Amino acid sequence: MNHAAERHRSPWTTKQKIGRLLWAVVQCLLFRTSFHNWYGWRRFLLRCFGAGIGRDCVIRRTVRIECPWNLVMGDNACLGDRAVAYCLGTVTIGARASVSQDAELCAGTHDADRASMPLVVRPVVIGEDVWLAAGSFVGPGVTVGDGAILGARGVAMRDLDAWTVYAGNPAVELRRRDQPAAD
Repeated sequence: MNHAAERHRSPWTTKQKIGRLLWAVVQCLLFRTSFHNWYGWRRFLLRCFGAGIGRDCVIRRTVRIECPWNLVMGDNACLGDRAVAYCLGTVTIGARASVSQDAELCAGTHDADRASMPLVVRPVVIGEDVWLAAGSFVGPGVTVGDGAILGARGVAMRDLDAWTVYAGNPAVELRRRDQPAAD
């Protein structure tokens, strides 16, 4: 197959294309138009499309999710306003993790070493008790360790250690943090 034909060949099966189309309609008509505090309704819609959503997750209506069947959220996790979960591959968000407004989780990239630049999916894993601050970005194949913090507008393109605070583009370690005492 020549490069041009390979470049235009979809990486998605017909079933996946139909699922993505149906989800786009549901996300537009039922998810985004729901009342701001109808978290149970949005959890229900995501579960209908195969997402693994834990108890009492807060998922804001302005969130954008691609391929929800690749999304897993632990209990009490949060996706804030306008957050993007680009779940081309598996995106796992641990219990009590907070993905703040405008943050992005991206589980897909392209193989830039091939002329056709085929899609490459790599899982994103967000540990428990993580805080991804406003506008932060976590790239494909990255694991954010339990209790880590990625500061506002921070960009993580490599794994982040547990119980460590990071900031910047690319994210650099600022300091270690102690595990908070139970309330």
